Amino acid sequence: MATKQVSSEESVVSRTLDWKGAATNAMALIAPGAFLWITYQLQAAATTPDGASCANDMWAGILVALTLAFLTAFSYAELAKIYPEAGFASCVYFAEKAFIDDQKIKRAGPTSIARIAKLITGWAAHLFYWVYPGVMVAFMATMIGYIVNAIWGITLTVMWQMVIVFVFAVCVGYIGYKGVQGSTKLNFWGNIIQWVTLIIFGVLAITYRVVNPEHAATWSFSGPVDVVAFHSIKGVLVQSTIAILILVGFESSTALGAETKQPEKNIPKAIIIALVVQGLMAYLYEYFCANLMVSEKLAGTVPVPAVAAVAASPASVTAAGVTIPAVAAVAAAPATTKVVTGLDAMAASSAPIGDMAVALGNSLLGHAGFILMITMSLTVALAVVCTTLACMNTAVRVTFGMAEDRELPHFLGFLHRKYASPHTAIWALVAVSIVIGCIGVQSVRGLMGITLASNFGTFVLYGAVCIWTFIGFRKRKDFNAFKHFLIPMLGLIMNVVMCWGVIYLYTIGNDDAKAEANIFFYIAGGFAIVYFLYIIATSVLKSHGMKMISAIIRPDSLDNLADALNKEELVKGMTVSEVKGFGRTLGSKTDDVPTKVKFLDKVRVDVVVNEWDVPHVIEVMKDVLQTGNKGDGKIFVLETSEAVRVRTGESGISAV
Repeated sequence: MATKQVSSEESVVSRTLDWKGAATNAMALIAPGAFLWITYQLQAAATTPDGASCANDMWAGILVALTLAFLTAFSYAELAKIYPEAGFASCVYFAEKAFIDDQKIKRAGPTSIARIAKLITGWAAHLFYWVYPGVMVAFMATMIGYIVNAIWGITLTVMWQMVIVFVFAVCVGYIGYKGVQGSTKLNFWGNIIQWVTLIIFGVLAITYRVVNPEHAATWSFSGPVDVVAFHSIKGVLVQSTIAILILVGFESSTALGAETKQPEKNIPKAIIIALVVQGLMAYLYEYFCANLMVSEKLAGTVPVPAVAAVAASPASVTAAGVTIPAVAAVAAAPATTKVVTGLDAMAASSAPIGDMAVALGNSLLGHAGFILMITMSLTVALAVVCTTLACMNTAVRVTFGMAEDRELPHFLGFLHRKYASPHTAIWALVAVSIVIGCIGVQSVRGLMGITLASNFGTFVLYGAVCIWTFIGFRKRKDFNAFKHFLIPMLGLIMNVVMCWGVIYLYTIGNDDAKAEANIFFYIAGGFAIVYFLYIIATSVLKSHGMKMISAIIRPDSLDNLADALNKEELVKGMTVSEVKGFGRTLGSKTDDVPTKVKFLDKVRVDVVVNEWDVPHVIEVMKDVLQTGNKGDGKIFVLETSEAVRVRTGESGISAV
C-alpha cells in the first residue's frame, strides 16, 4: 500500500489542515441541518415488521446508532494514531497494515489475508462512499422542487429534476476538483449556518411547547421523558438502522491524513470531536426539540382507497335475485382522503420540518411561517451541498489510494498538478452520482433501495474496522484490553446487528420494503461481483506479468539502492549502466536556467520484476533516492512482454 501521496514535483500534497480543518470536513458530512429535514419523514413513517408505527422510538434509535458510531469512531481514532502514514487510503490502508504488522511480514502477497482484508474493506468503502453522493444529489433535486413549489406553486417534472441532478453533481464535483482548501472553507461556513439555524429552531420548538400558543390538547409525546424513552425493542432497532444514515461521516477525516499536519494527533482528535459536536450535541438536541412540539395542530391528509369507504356497506340484491357485494362498487367510486394529525401527519408530509417551521413562524413570529420555512429550506440546501462535497472528497481519496496501489484502474490514481486533487476519480464519481440521482428522482422505492445499499456498506465497513483495530493492536506493547478488544468487539457486534436489521426487517416487511430490499441486494451483490471479478482478473495478470523498472539515479546512491532492494527480497538481478543526461533544469543544480545544456553523470538501473511487486519496488526506490534536491532522478515503468533464461530455456516470470 502506498504511503506517500506524490505524483509529480508540481502536485505534492501539502499538509495544510489542522484538527479543526479535518473535523470541519467530517462535520460537514454528518450535516445535522440537512438530515433533520431529509430523514424526519422517513423516521416518522417507520414501522416494525408487524406494521405498527415506531415513530415514538425516533430519539431512542438515534441514541443507539450514536452509541454504535462512538464505538466505531474510537476504533478509527486508535488506528489513525499508529498509522499516520495511511494518507488518502485511510481504512483500506488500516486493513492491510494491521495484518502485515500482526504477521510480521514485509508486504502483502496476492492471496495473503492482509490483501483480502484490504479488498473487503475497499468493497464496503466504495459501496458506502460512491453511492451516498448520488443519494444526496437526488435529495437536492427533491429539495429544490419543494422550494419552487412553495414559492411559485410550480411542480417540477422528473425531467427538470434530472437537469438539477446533473447541474448540482457537476458543480459539487468542480468544488472538489479545486482542492481541499476551498472545500474546507465552504464546509466551515456551512456548519456555522446549520448550527445557528438549528439553535433558533430548537428554541422556538421548546417555546411553542411551553407557551402552547395554538392551545393544543393532544401532544404526540406526553413530555420530555416520553421523547427519550425506549418504547419497543423492535421499534428502536428499526429507527437505529435509519438513524445511522444521519451519523456517518466522522471517519472521513482519516482520508485527509495526507493533507493534515501531525496526522497521528490531529486525525484522532478530529474524528471524536466531529461526532461529539454533530451527533451528541446537534442531533440529540434537534430531534428532542422537534418531537416535543408535535401535536394535533400539525395536520395533513392521506389518501383512503375507495374500498375502505364502501367495505362496511351491506351487499345488495338485484331484481333477479343476484347478490352484488358492495365492494363491486369500488371500481366506480373515487378515492377519498382523511385528515391525520401529529406524527401521522409528519409521516404523510413531504417536508415535516417545513410544516413545523410554518407553525412556529405563524404562532410565535407574527405569521412569518412561510418566511421561516423558506429560510430553513435554503440552509438545508447549503447543508446538502456540504455533505455531498465532503463525501465526494472522502470517496475519491480512498479510490486514489487503492488505484495508486494498483488495485483499481490506473487512471483513478491521477492527481491534478495544480490543485493536488484526484481529479479523474472526482469526475468518474460525478458521473456515477448523476446516474444514481436520476434513478432516485424517478422512484421513491429506487432511492430507498439505493440508500439501503449505502447503509449496508457503512455497517460492513465499520464492523471491519473494529476487527482491524484488534488485529493491529493485539501484539503491540501498548495493547489495552478495554480500548483494543472490548470496545472494538462491542462495535463489531452492534454493526453486525445493524446489517441483520437492514436485511431481515426489510425482507419481511410490506411490498414496498421488499422491493427496496431487492434493489439493495441487486446493487450490493452486483457491485461485489463486478469488483471481485476485476480483482481476480488483475491478480492473475499481475502474478504472471512482468515489468521493467528503469531508474536514472545519482552514482553515489547505487549501493544503497541495491542493498535496500535485496533486503526487501524484491529483485533477483540488476543491470547497471553509466549514462549521461539532463532533465528539466538542463543540467543546472541551481534555480538559474543555463544558456547551455550540461550533461551530468548518472547511473541507469534496470530491474525486471513480477508485475505484482512494481509498487513495492517503486516505494523502496523513492525512499532511498529522495533527498528533496534537484537531480534525485526519475523512475520509469516499461512493458516487458517476454523473458528467456538462455541456460535453462525458462520463459516468462520464472526466467527472471
